[in-house]
Amino acid sequence: MNLKEFASHLGLSQTTVSRALSGYPEVRTETRERVMRAARELGYRPNTAALGLATGRAGAIGIVLRGAGFGPHATEFLGGLGGRLQAEDIDMLISTVESEEAELSIYRRLAASKRVDGFVLHSPRLGDPRVALLEELGLPFIVHGRPEQPGGCSWVDIDNRGATRQATRLLIDFGHRRIALLNGHRGMIFAEHRHEGYCEALGDAGIAIDPSLTGNGDFTDEMGFRLTQSFLAGANPPTAIIAGSMMSALGAMRAIRVAGLTAGEDVSLIAHDDVFAYLSPENLIPTLTTTRSSIRAAGTRIAELLLQRMKGRPAEDLREVWPVELVIRRSTGQPRVKG
Repeated sequence: MNLKEFASHLGLSQTTVSRALSGYPEVRTETRERVMRAARELGYRPNTAALGLATGRAGAIGIVLRGAGFGPHATEFLGGLGGRLQAEDIDMLISTVESEEAELSIYRRLAASKRVDGFVLHSPRLGDPRVALLEELGLPFIVHGRPEQPGGCSWVDIDNRGATRQATRLLIDFGHRRIALLNGHRGMIFAEHRHEGYCEALGDAGIAIDPSLTGNGDFTDEMGFRLTQSFLAGANPPTAIIAGSMMSALGAMRAIRVAGLTAGEDVSLIAHDDVFAYLSPENLIPTLTTTRSSIRAAGTRIAELLLQRMKGRPAEDLREVWPVELVIRRSTGQPRVKG
């Protein structure tokens, strides 16, 4: 059954049926429910091209990833995002680029070609030109993370500042004074917020900030290993480490073992857990203390809010900051030697 036949069966216009299936708010609730009920009963699924002609929509959203964009964090996020969009018969058009200039060019090209109905902007940065460009292009979009100027668009973020402040305070309460931070790249707003939370907790406790105890990079095992080795080789090494991800925490644990030390005894360790199904902090030895927030759940929620934005809901109504849960396990404790 095609759209014309389905609409004729219901005694409605093709435009009304298409708009009801797409969730347009101007369609009366009774009509929308009637169309959806008939679609379920008859097993009708709209042809994307026909639906696009009737509604003026492409049936797809765009997302552009830069650099090492297809790591485990992006994969989990896209899993949540794509799963929710699939339920609405909306596809994802994913592009990968290596430069800011190429990324901006793709946004312009996709908007001009009308191949997408909206965008998800990933990992906002300081001085980021993408928000202003997408506002200029006029397509709905939502930011995964908090923009530097958060007032003019929709976004979903976790409380990165609070998460790292809470983790640092826990270690301070245990008696640690030499606390290292494995963070994301400087200039990434989430990394800047985490650094601020770390510095706030140290400052509140009267502990001087030592720049040699902070390191930045992609959240990989190698990054965690390399930076932790550097920290531990110093003249006054840390007694505790905060890792920005489970991946970098694995590298940190490896470096601690290579140094002949024991995580949770000689060096306390806290990681941020994005809740990977295949990497559970409860299964590590020792079990790993974490700040926890599911990146897959964030992808699902961002899809839901983008769908609302595409239906005309104002951007200022669609902003969320998620609290982060601190889960204490065996990788944290008092330092053997007060530092």
